Amino acid sequence: MNVEEVIKTSKKIPLEPRTIIHMELVHNKISEMMTATLKPFEVSIQQFNVLRILRGQQGNPANLSTINERMVTKMSNTTRLVDKLIAKGFVNRCVCPSNRRKVEILITDSGLKALSQMDEALDKAHDTILVNFTKPELEQLNQLLDKF
Repeated sequence: MNVEEVIKTSKKIPLEPRTIIHMELVHNKISEMMTATLKPFEVSIQQFNVLRILRGQQGNPANLSTINERMVTKMSNTTRLVDKLIAKGFVNRCVCPSNRRKVEILITDSGLKALSQMDEALDKAHDTILVNFTKPELEQLNQLLDKF
């Protein structure tokens, strides 16, 4: 199905706006699928991203600014995301012993276990999303997207 059919217009959309609309439609479809995949874990895409960042710290704590810098979707409510993950038992927050003004966040064992399960579910979702692409096509698509 082409973009014009999806947005139900009979007019031919010029190439540049058509490209942007197409990218927005693809983004929305991917977000919907990822949100649905994470729903059983009661975690948002942003919370999942925080967990991945903390796992990447390999046992070292991260502060809120480090997490925010590494977020795929930049946002100002990182504190709220961390609070929700604390409530789920997926992360801990503590005061840095050497600088009491600094707050450190660590992923818990429970968070690591849940994240591993989320990874498996998202791997399947990725396969579904990308089913119509070959590896060379994905490489080419990534090269094109890198131009942004």
